[in-house]
Amino acid sequence: MTQDLSLTVARLRAAGGDYDDIEVKAAAGGLPKSLTSTLSALANHPGGGTIILGLDEAAGFMPVHLADPQALKQGLAHKARSLSPPVQLVISDGQVDGLPVIVARVHECDPSAKPCRIAASGAAYIRGYDGDFPLSSLEEQAFLAARQPPLFDRRPVAGATRADLDDELVLEFLRSARERDARGLGRFHDDAELLRRAGIVLPDGTATVAGLLALGVHPQEWFPRYVIQASADPLPSDPPSARARNQATISGPIPRMLDEALAWARRTFDTSIVTAPDGSVHDRPSYPYVAFREIIANALLHRDLDNWSAGMAVEVRLKRDRLIVANPGGLYGITVERLGRDAVTSARNARLVAICQHVRTPETGARVIEALASGIPVVTSALAEAGLPPAHYIDAAIRFTVVLRQPIPVMQPYSDLKQTELHVFHALAAGERSAADLGRELGMTPAHIRKVLRELRSKGLVEQRGGRGKSTFYSRPTR
Repeated sequence: MTQDLSLTVARLRAAGGDYDDIEVKAAAGGLPKSLTSTLSALANHPGGGTIILGLDEAAGFMPVHLADPQALKQGLAHKARSLSPPVQLVISDGQVDGLPVIVARVHECDPSAKPCRIAASGAAYIRGYDGDFPLSSLEEQAFLAARQPPLFDRRPVAGATRADLDDELVLEFLRSARERDARGLGRFHDDAELLRRAGIVLPDGTATVAGLLALGVHPQEWFPRYVIQASADPLPSDPPSARARNQATISGPIPRMLDEALAWARRTFDTSIVTAPDGSVHDRPSYPYVAFREIIANALLHRDLDNWSAGMAVEVRLKRDRLIVANPGGLYGITVERLGRDAVTSARNARLVAICQHVRTPETGARVIEALASGIPVVTSALAEAGLPPAHYIDAAIRFTVVLRQPIPVMQPYSDLKQTELHVFHALAAGERSAADLGRELGMTPAHIRKVLRELRSKGLVEQRGGRGKSTFYSRPTR
Protein backbone atom coordinates (compact mmCIF):
# COMPACT_ATOMS: atom_id res chain seq x y z
CA MET A 1 0.00 0.00 0.00
CA THR A 2 2.77 2.46 0.98
CA GLN A 3 4.75 1.71 -2.18
CA ASP A 4 1.66 2.03 -4.40
CA LEU A 5 0.75 5.36 -2.78
CA SER A 6 4.29 6.66 -3.24
CA LEU A 7 4.18 5.76 -6.93
CA THR A 8 0.78 7.43 -7.30
CA VAL A 9 1.96 10.64 -5.66
CA ALA A 10 5.09 10.64 -7.81
CA ARG A 11 2.92 10.25 -10.90
CA LEU A 12 0.69 13.15 -9.83
CA ARG A 13 3.66 15.40 -9.14
CA ALA A 14 5.19 14.56 -12.49
CA ALA A 15 1.92 15.31 -14.31
CA GLY A 16 1.23 18.48 -12.35
CA GLY A 17 -2.47 17.66 -11.99
CA ASP A 18 -5.12 15.04 -11.23
CA TYR A 19 -5.55 11.98 -13.42
CA ASP A 20 -8.95 10.91 -14.68
CA ASP A 21 -9.06 8.06 -12.17
CA ILE A 22 -7.53 9.94 -9.23
CA GLU A 23 -9.04 12.86 -7.32
CA VAL A 24 -6.92 14.69 -4.76
CA LYS A 25 -8.30 17.08 -2.12
CA ALA A 26 -6.48 18.95 0.65
CA ALA A 27 -9.53 18.56 2.97
CA ALA A 28 -7.72 20.58 5.64
CA GLY A 29 -10.97 22.39 6.39
CA GLY A 30 -13.23 19.34 6.18
CA LEU A 31 -14.77 17.15 3.51
CA PRO A 32 -15.42 19.10 0.26
CA LYS A 33 -19.03 19.08 -0.99
CA SER A 34 -17.76 18.37 -4.51
CA LEU A 35 -16.80 14.84 -3.48
CA THR A 36 -20.39 13.67 -3.95
CA SER A 37 -20.22 14.30 -7.69
CA THR A 38 -16.72 12.80 -7.75
CA LEU A 39 -18.01 9.57 -6.19
CA SER A 40 -20.71 9.34 -8.88
CA ALA A 41 -18.19 10.05 -11.65
CA LEU A 42 -15.64 7.50 -10.44
CA ALA A 43 -18.32 4.84 -9.98
CA ASN A 44 -19.32 5.41 -13.62
CA HIS A 45 -15.68 5.41 -14.75
CA PRO A 46 -14.15 2.25 -16.29
CA GLY A 47 -12.21 0.58 -13.49
CA GLY A 48 -13.43 3.04 -10.85
CA GLY A 49 -10.85 5.31 -9.25
CA THR A 50 -9.15 6.65 -6.15
CA ILE A 51 -9.73 9.62 -3.84
CA ILE A 52 -6.83 10.91 -1.74
CA LEU A 53 -7.51 13.34 1.09
CA GLY A 54 -4.67 15.29 2.63
CA LEU A 55 -2.65 16.47 -0.39
CA ASP A 56 -2.48 20.03 -1.65
CA GLU A 57 -2.43 20.11 -5.46
CA ALA A 58 -1.53 23.81 -5.54
CA ALA A 59 1.64 23.06 -3.56
CA GLY A 60 2.85 20.23 -5.76
CA PHE A 61 0.79 17.55 -3.98
CA MET A 62 2.48 18.10 -0.67
CA PRO A 63 0.71 16.73 2.44
CA VAL A 64 -1.39 18.98 4.67
CA HIS A 65 -2.43 18.62 8.29
CA LEU A 66 -5.77 16.81 8.69
CA ALA A 67 -7.46 17.98 11.89
CA ASP A 68 -9.90 15.04 12.22
CA PRO A 69 -9.14 12.07 9.92
CA GLN A 70 -11.81 9.90 11.51
CA ALA A 71 -14.52 12.45 10.74
CA LEU A 72 -13.32 12.57 7.12
CA LYS A 73 -13.58 8.79 6.81
CA GLN A 74 -17.08 8.78 8.27
CA GLY A 75 -18.09 11.60 5.94
CA LEU A 76 -16.82 9.69 2.91
CA ALA A 77 -18.75 6.58 3.91
CA HIS A 78 -21.91 8.66 4.43
CA LYS A 79 -21.58 10.27 1.00
CA ALA A 80 -21.08 6.85 -0.61
CA ARG A 81 -24.42 5.70 0.81
CA SER A 82 -26.17 8.76 -0.60
CA LEU A 83 -25.77 7.51 -4.18
CA SER A 84 -27.93 5.04 -6.09
CA PRO A 85 -26.74 2.37 -6.23
CA PRO A 86 -24.56 2.94 -3.16
CA VAL A 87 -20.90 3.32 -4.04
CA GLN A 88 -18.59 0.59 -2.80
CA LEU A 89 -15.56 2.06 -1.02
CA VAL A 90 -12.42 0.68 0.57
CA ILE A 91 -10.97 3.35 2.87
CA SER A 92 -7.45 3.07 4.23
CA ASP A 93 -4.76 5.17 5.88
CA GLY A 94 -1.54 6.13 4.18
CA GLN A 95 1.47 8.36 4.60
CA VAL A 96 3.09 10.87 2.27
CA ASP A 97 6.34 12.54 3.31
CA GLY A 98 5.73 11.43 6.89
CA LEU A 99 2.23 12.89 7.22
CA PRO A 100 -1.02 10.88 7.27
CA VAL A 101 -3.42 10.90 4.31
CA ILE A 102 -6.69 9.07 3.63
CA VAL A 103 -7.03 6.85 0.56
CA ALA A 104 -10.46 5.73 -0.67
CA ARG A 105 -10.68 3.18 -3.47
CA VAL A 106 -13.96 3.67 -5.42
CA HIS A 107 -15.21 0.53 -7.15
CA GLU A 108 -16.78 0.77 -10.59
CA CYS A 109 -20.56 0.44 -10.56
CA ASP A 110 -21.93 -2.70 -12.22
CA PRO A 111 -22.62 -1.85 -15.90
CA SER A 112 -26.20 -3.08 -15.58
CA ALA A 113 -26.81 -0.44 -12.89
CA LYS A 114 -25.09 2.50 -14.57
CA PRO A 115 -25.25 5.40 -14.37
CA CYS A 116 -24.62 5.79 -10.66
CA ARG A 117 -26.67 8.78 -9.45
CA ILE A 118 -26.90 11.10 -6.48
CA ALA A 119 -30.08 9.80 -4.87
CA ALA A 120 -31.36 13.18 -3.66
CA SER A 121 -31.13 14.97 -7.02
CA GLY A 122 -31.02 12.15 -9.58
CA ALA A 123 -27.93 13.72 -11.12
CA ALA A 124 -25.16 11.51 -12.48
CA TYR A 125 -21.59 12.48 -13.36
CA ILE A 126 -18.71 11.30 -15.53
CA ARG A 127 -15.00 12.02 -15.40
CA GLY A 128 -13.28 14.27 -17.89
CA TYR A 129 -9.65 15.17 -18.35
CA ASP A 130 -10.17 18.21 -16.12
CA GLY A 131 -12.95 17.36 -13.66
CA ASP A 132 -16.41 15.90 -13.12
CA PHE A 133 -19.24 16.71 -15.51
CA PRO A 134 -23.03 16.17 -15.30
CA LEU A 135 -24.25 13.34 -17.50
CA SER A 136 -26.51 14.50 -20.32
CA SER A 137 -29.56 12.59 -21.52
CA LEU A 138 -27.70 11.61 -24.68
CA GLU A 139 -24.81 10.27 -22.65
CA GLU A 140 -27.24 8.21 -20.59
CA GLN A 141 -28.34 6.57 -23.85
CA ALA A 142 -24.70 5.69 -24.47
CA PHE A 143 -24.53 3.66 -21.26
CA LEU A 144 -27.57 1.68 -22.39
CA ALA A 145 -26.24 1.18 -25.93
CA ALA A 146 -22.92 -0.11 -24.57
CA ARG A 147 -24.68 -3.27 -23.39
CA GLN A 148 -24.89 -4.53 -27.00
CA PRO A 149 -22.09 -5.30 -29.51
CA PRO A 150 -21.58 -2.22 -31.74
CA LEU A 151 -22.60 -2.93 -35.35
CA PHE A 152 -23.59 0.59 -36.37
CA ASP A 153 -21.01 0.85 -39.16
CA ARG A 154 -22.79 -1.93 -41.06
CA ARG A 155 -26.10 -0.11 -41.36
CA PRO A 156 -27.43 0.95 -44.76
CA VAL A 157 -27.67 4.70 -45.44
CA ALA A 158 -31.00 5.44 -47.06
CA GLY A 159 -30.57 7.29 -50.33
CA ALA A 160 -26.81 6.69 -50.64
CA THR A 161 -25.53 4.61 -53.57
CA ARG A 162 -22.31 3.75 -55.41
CA ALA A 163 -22.56 7.14 -57.12
CA ASP A 164 -21.94 8.80 -53.74
CA LEU A 165 -18.50 7.20 -53.44
CA ASP A 166 -15.28 9.01 -54.37
CA ASP A 167 -13.94 7.38 -57.55
CA GLU A 168 -10.30 8.20 -56.74
CA LEU A 169 -10.55 6.60 -53.32
CA VAL A 170 -12.49 3.60 -54.63
CA LEU A 171 -9.90 2.85 -57.32
CA GLU A 172 -7.10 2.93 -54.74
CA PHE A 173 -9.14 0.69 -52.43
CA LEU A 174 -9.71 -1.88 -55.19
CA ARG A 175 -6.02 -1.86 -56.14
CA SER A 176 -4.86 -2.27 -52.53
CA ALA A 177 -7.36 -5.02 -51.73
CA ARG A 178 -6.29 -7.07 -54.73
CA GLU A 179 -2.61 -6.54 -54.00
CA ARG A 180 -2.57 -6.99 -50.22
CA ASP A 181 -5.40 -9.51 -49.84
CA ALA A 182 -5.06 -11.50 -53.03
CA ARG A 183 -6.60 -14.68 -51.62
CA GLY A 184 -9.39 -12.87 -49.79
CA LEU A 185 -11.09 -9.81 -51.20
CA GLY A 186 -8.64 -9.74 -54.07
CA ARG A 187 -10.02 -12.89 -55.64
CA PHE A 188 -13.24 -11.09 -56.63
CA HIS A 189 -12.40 -9.71 -60.08
CA ASP A 190 -15.67 -7.86 -60.54
CA ASP A 191 -15.43 -4.42 -58.91
CA ALA A 192 -19.07 -4.32 -57.86
CA GLU A 193 -18.82 -7.72 -56.19
CA LEU A 194 -15.64 -6.76 -54.36
CA LEU A 195 -17.26 -3.59 -52.98
CA ARG A 196 -20.25 -5.64 -51.86
CA ARG A 197 -18.11 -8.34 -50.22
CA ALA A 198 -16.14 -5.65 -48.39
CA GLY A 199 -19.33 -4.24 -46.89
CA ILE A 200 -19.08 -0.91 -48.71
CA VAL A 201 -22.37 -1.36 -50.53
CA LEU A 202 -25.23 -3.79 -49.95
CA PRO A 203 -26.65 -6.19 -52.60
CA ASP A 204 -29.35 -3.65 -53.48
CA GLY A 205 -26.72 -0.99 -54.17
CA THR A 206 -27.23 1.02 -50.97
CA ALA A 207 -24.02 2.32 -49.44
CA THR A 208 -23.25 1.43 -45.83
CA VAL A 209 -22.19 3.76 -43.02
CA ALA A 210 -18.65 2.36 -43.15
CA GLY A 211 -18.49 2.65 -46.93
CA LEU A 212 -19.54 6.29 -46.93
CA LEU A 213 -17.27 7.34 -44.08
CA ALA A 214 -14.21 5.71 -45.66
CA LEU A 215 -14.86 6.35 -49.36
CA GLY A 216 -17.76 8.79 -49.69
CA VAL A 217 -17.63 11.98 -51.75
CA HIS A 218 -19.12 13.93 -48.85
CA PRO A 219 -20.35 11.74 -45.95
CA GLN A 220 -21.52 14.85 -44.05
CA GLU A 221 -24.54 14.98 -46.38
CA TRP A 222 -25.86 12.20 -44.14
CA PHE A 223 -23.69 12.66 -41.04
CA PRO A 224 -23.32 16.44 -40.52
CA ARG A 225 -21.33 16.10 -37.30
CA TYR A 226 -18.93 13.42 -38.46
CA VAL A 227 -16.32 16.16 -38.64
CA ILE A 228 -13.24 17.38 -36.81
CA GLN A 229 -13.85 20.59 -34.88
CA ALA A 230 -10.43 22.17 -34.32
CA SER A 231 -9.32 25.37 -32.61
CA ALA A 232 -6.35 26.86 -30.77
CA ASP A 233 -6.11 29.23 -27.82
CA PRO A 234 -5.34 32.86 -28.69
CA LEU A 235 -1.72 33.99 -28.66
CA PRO A 236 -0.52 36.65 -26.20
CA SER A 237 -0.24 39.03 -29.16
CA ASP A 238 -3.91 38.54 -30.13
CA PRO A 239 -6.52 41.17 -29.16
CA PRO A 240 -8.03 40.70 -25.66
CA SER A 241 -11.41 39.94 -27.25
CA ALA A 242 -10.02 36.95 -29.20
CA ARG A 243 -11.51 33.68 -28.04
CA ALA A 244 -9.79 31.26 -30.42
CA ARG A 245 -7.57 31.12 -33.47
CA ASN A 246 -7.33 28.89 -36.52
CA GLN A 247 -10.80 27.53 -35.84
CA ALA A 248 -11.74 24.99 -38.49
CA THR A 249 -14.40 22.44 -39.31
CA ILE A 250 -12.81 19.58 -41.24
CA SER A 251 -15.14 17.40 -43.30
CA GLY A 252 -15.01 14.81 -46.07
CA PRO A 253 -14.21 11.07 -46.02
CA ILE A 254 -11.68 9.83 -43.48
CA PRO A 255 -8.57 9.89 -45.73
CA ARG A 256 -9.23 13.49 -46.86
CA MET A 257 -9.99 14.56 -43.29
CA LEU A 258 -6.64 13.15 -42.19
CA ASP A 259 -4.79 15.18 -44.83
CA GLU A 260 -6.62 18.36 -43.84
CA ALA A 261 -6.08 17.75 -40.11
CA LEU A 262 -2.34 17.55 -40.73
CA ALA A 263 -2.48 20.74 -42.80
CA TRP A 264 -4.26 22.45 -39.87
CA ALA A 265 -1.56 21.23 -37.48
CA ARG A 266 1.20 22.61 -39.69
CA ARG A 267 -0.54 26.00 -39.74
CA THR A 268 -1.25 26.03 -36.03
CA PHE A 269 1.44 24.27 -33.98
CA ASP A 270 4.28 26.44 -32.73
CA THR A 271 7.58 25.65 -34.40
CA SER A 272 11.07 25.96 -32.94
CA ILE A 273 14.40 25.79 -34.76
CA VAL A 274 16.71 23.09 -33.43
CA THR A 275 20.19 21.92 -34.34
CA ALA A 276 20.81 18.19 -34.78
CA PRO A 277 24.02 16.49 -33.55
CA ASP A 278 25.34 16.51 -37.14
CA GLY A 279 25.01 20.30 -37.25
CA SER A 280 21.97 20.40 -39.53
CA VAL A 281 19.13 22.76 -38.62
CA HIS A 282 15.51 21.61 -38.48
CA ASP A 283 12.07 22.94 -37.65
CA ARG A 284 10.48 21.14 -34.71
CA PRO A 285 6.72 21.46 -34.14
CA SER A 286 5.42 21.68 -30.59
CA TYR A 287 3.91 18.20 -31.05
CA PRO A 288 5.15 15.54 -33.52
CA TYR A 289 2.97 15.43 -36.63
CA VAL A 290 3.21 11.63 -36.79
CA ALA A 291 1.78 11.33 -33.25
CA PHE A 292 -1.00 13.80 -34.04
CA ARG A 293 -1.92 11.87 -37.18
CA GLU A 294 -2.17 8.55 -35.34
CA ILE A 295 -4.36 10.09 -32.64
CA ILE A 296 -6.69 11.70 -35.20
CA ALA A 297 -6.94 8.49 -37.22
CA ASN A 298 -7.91 6.54 -34.10
CA ALA A 299 -10.48 9.17 -33.14
CA LEU A 300 -12.15 9.01 -36.57
CA LEU A 301 -12.10 5.23 -36.84
CA HIS A 302 -13.17 4.37 -33.31
CA ARG A 303 -15.66 7.13 -32.53
CA ASP A 304 -19.15 5.96 -31.61
CA LEU A 305 -21.60 5.79 -34.53
CA ASP A 306 -24.81 5.19 -32.58
CA ASN A 307 -27.72 7.63 -32.70
CA TRP A 308 -26.86 9.20 -29.33
CA SER A 309 -23.54 10.51 -30.66
CA ALA A 310 -24.78 11.73 -34.05
CA GLY A 311 -24.57 15.35 -32.95
CA MET A 312 -21.00 15.12 -31.60
CA ALA A 313 -17.80 15.87 -33.47
CA VAL A 314 -14.22 14.82 -32.92
CA GLU A 315 -12.75 17.77 -31.02
CA VAL A 316 -9.20 19.10 -31.21
CA ARG A 317 -8.17 21.87 -28.82
CA LEU A 318 -4.67 23.31 -28.77
CA LYS A 319 -4.02 25.09 -25.49
CA ARG A 320 -0.87 26.89 -24.40
CA ASP A 321 0.47 23.89 -22.50
CA ARG A 322 -1.36 20.90 -23.97
CA LEU A 323 -3.14 19.39 -26.98
CA ILE A 324 -6.48 17.65 -26.45
CA VAL A 325 -8.23 15.28 -28.87
CA ALA A 326 -11.60 13.82 -27.83
CA ASN A 327 -14.16 11.63 -29.55
CA PRO A 328 -17.55 10.20 -28.55
CA GLY A 329 -17.35 6.58 -27.46
CA GLY A 330 -15.00 4.96 -24.98
CA LEU A 331 -12.56 2.11 -25.55
CA TYR A 332 -14.01 -1.15 -26.78
CA GLY A 333 -12.53 -4.53 -25.88
CA ILE A 334 -9.40 -3.10 -24.27
CA THR A 335 -8.46 -1.00 -21.26
CA VAL A 336 -6.28 2.11 -20.99
CA GLU A 337 -3.68 0.09 -19.09
CA ARG A 338 -3.23 -2.26 -22.05
CA LEU A 339 -2.99 0.42 -24.75
CA GLY A 340 0.32 0.09 -26.51
CA ARG A 341 1.49 -2.65 -24.13
CA ASP A 342 -0.12 -5.70 -25.71
CA ALA A 343 -0.22 -6.53 -29.41
CA VAL A 344 -4.01 -6.40 -29.26
CA THR A 345 -6.29 -4.85 -31.87
CA SER A 346 -9.86 -4.11 -30.86
CA ALA A 347 -12.27 -2.16 -33.01
CA ARG A 348 -15.58 -0.61 -32.06
CA ASN A 349 -16.25 -0.19 -35.81
CA ALA A 350 -14.75 -3.40 -37.18
CA ARG A 351 -16.13 -3.02 -40.72
CA LEU A 352 -14.86 0.56 -40.99
CA VAL A 353 -11.40 -0.46 -39.79
CA ALA A 354 -11.28 -3.37 -42.27
CA ILE A 355 -12.10 -1.03 -45.16
CA CYS A 356 -9.62 1.63 -44.08
CA GLN A 357 -6.75 -0.87 -44.12
CA HIS A 358 -6.96 -0.56 -47.91
CA VAL A 359 -7.50 3.20 -48.10
CA ARG A 360 -4.75 5.78 -48.66
CA THR A 361 -4.82 9.53 -48.14
CA PRO A 362 -4.91 11.34 -51.52
CA GLU A 363 -2.19 13.94 -50.85
CA THR A 364 0.44 11.86 -49.06
CA GLY A 365 -0.43 8.37 -50.25
CA ALA A 366 -0.12 7.09 -46.67
CA ARG A 367 -2.30 4.27 -45.44
CA VAL A 368 -5.05 5.41 -43.12
CA ILE A 369 -4.43 2.57 -40.67
CA GLU A 370 -2.46 -0.64 -40.39
CA ALA A 371 -4.65 -2.36 -37.77
CA LEU A 372 -1.52 -3.96 -36.34
CA ALA A 373 -1.74 -2.39 -32.86
CA SER A 374 1.18 -0.15 -33.88
CA GLY A 375 -0.51 3.24 -33.54
CA ILE A 376 -0.02 3.80 -29.81
CA PRO A 377 3.63 2.65 -29.84
CA VAL A 378 4.23 5.13 -32.69
CA VAL A 379 2.73 7.92 -30.56
CA THR A 380 4.82 6.89 -27.55
CA SER A 381 8.04 6.73 -29.54
CA ALA A 382 7.47 10.07 -31.32
CA LEU A 383 6.73 11.89 -28.06
CA ALA A 384 9.81 10.43 -26.37
CA GLU A 385 12.00 11.40 -29.32
CA ALA A 386 10.64 14.95 -29.13
CA GLY A 387 11.37 15.14 -25.40
CA LEU A 388 7.67 15.36 -24.48
CA PRO A 389 5.83 13.57 -21.64
CA PRO A 390 3.92 10.38 -22.51
CA ALA A 391 0.38 10.77 -23.82
CA HIS A 392 -2.37 10.73 -21.22
CA TYR A 393 -5.32 8.51 -22.25
CA ILE A 394 -8.70 9.00 -20.59
CA ASP A 395 -11.52 6.49 -21.07
CA ALA A 396 -14.74 7.91 -19.65
CA ALA A 397 -16.84 4.98 -20.98
CA ILE A 398 -18.73 7.21 -23.44
CA ARG A 399 -15.90 9.54 -24.37
CA PHE A 400 -12.24 8.95 -25.11
CA THR A 401 -9.69 11.73 -24.69
CA VAL A 402 -5.99 11.96 -25.46
CA VAL A 403 -3.95 14.72 -23.83
CA LEU A 404 -0.44 15.64 -24.96
CA ARG A 405 1.46 18.05 -22.73
CA GLN A 406 4.45 20.28 -22.97
CA PRO A 407 7.25 19.49 -20.49
CA ILE A 408 6.54 20.84 -17.02
CA PRO A 409 9.23 23.31 -15.95
CA VAL A 410 11.30 22.01 -13.07
CA MET A 411 10.18 24.24 -10.24
CA GLN A 412 10.63 23.45 -6.59
CA PRO A 413 9.49 26.60 -4.78
CA TYR A 414 9.20 24.72 -1.48
CA SER A 415 12.36 22.62 -1.61
CA ASP A 416 14.24 24.92 0.76
CA LEU A 417 11.52 24.97 3.44
CA LYS A 418 12.10 23.31 6.77
CA GLN A 419 9.67 20.65 7.95
CA THR A 420 7.85 23.00 10.36
CA GLU A 421 7.58 25.64 7.65
CA LEU A 422 6.03 23.10 5.32
CA HIS A 423 3.49 22.09 7.98
CA VAL A 424 2.42 25.71 8.55
CA PHE A 425 2.34 26.47 4.83
CA HIS A 426 0.12 23.46 4.08
CA ALA A 427 -2.17 24.21 7.02
CA LEU A 428 -2.97 27.51 5.29
CA ALA A 429 -4.33 25.59 2.29
CA ALA A 430 -7.71 25.51 4.07
CA GLY A 431 -7.80 29.33 4.20
CA GLU A 432 -6.94 32.24 6.42
CA ARG A 433 -5.76 31.40 9.96
CA SER A 434 -4.56 33.24 13.05
CA ALA A 435 -1.34 32.26 14.81
CA ALA A 436 -3.43 30.83 17.65
CA ASP A 437 -5.46 28.72 15.18
CA LEU A 438 -2.28 27.35 13.64
CA GLY A 439 -0.78 26.63 17.04
CA ARG A 440 -3.81 24.58 18.11
CA GLU A 441 -3.97 22.68 14.82
CA LEU A 442 -0.27 21.86 14.68
CA GLY A 443 0.53 21.57 18.39
CA MET A 444 3.15 24.31 18.28
CA THR A 445 3.82 27.13 20.77
CA PRO A 446 2.75 30.68 19.80
CA ALA A 447 6.37 31.84 19.78
CA HIS A 448 7.38 29.03 17.43
CA ILE A 449 4.41 29.70 15.13
CA ARG A 450 5.22 33.41 14.88
CA LYS A 451 8.85 32.66 14.07
CA VAL A 452 7.83 30.27 11.30
CA LEU A 453 5.32 32.77 9.92
CA ARG A 454 7.99 35.46 9.77
CA GLU A 455 10.22 33.12 7.75
CA LEU A 456 7.39 32.29 5.35
CA ARG A 457 6.55 35.97 4.92
CA SER A 458 10.17 36.77 4.10
CA LYS A 459 10.02 34.16 1.32
CA GLY A 460 6.78 35.56 -0.10
CA LEU A 461 4.77 32.44 0.75
CA VAL A 462 2.51 33.99 3.40
CA GLU A 463 0.57 37.26 3.57
CA GLN A 464 -0.51 39.02 6.76
CA ARG A 465 -3.75 40.89 7.42
CA GLY A 466 -4.17 43.08 10.47
CA GLY A 467 -1.54 43.67 13.16
CA ARG A 468 -0.59 46.53 15.50
CA GLY A 469 -3.41 46.13 17.97
CA LYS A 470 -5.79 44.48 15.49
CA SER A 471 -6.56 40.82 15.04
CA THR A 472 -3.88 39.30 12.82
CA PHE A 473 -4.52 36.60 10.22
CA TYR A 474 -2.28 34.81 7.78
CA SER A 475 -2.98 33.32 4.36
CA ARG A 476 -1.29 32.20 1.21
CA PRO A 477 -0.76 34.78 -1.54
CA THR A 478 -3.69 34.96 -3.96
CA ARG A 479 -1.53 35.34 -7.07
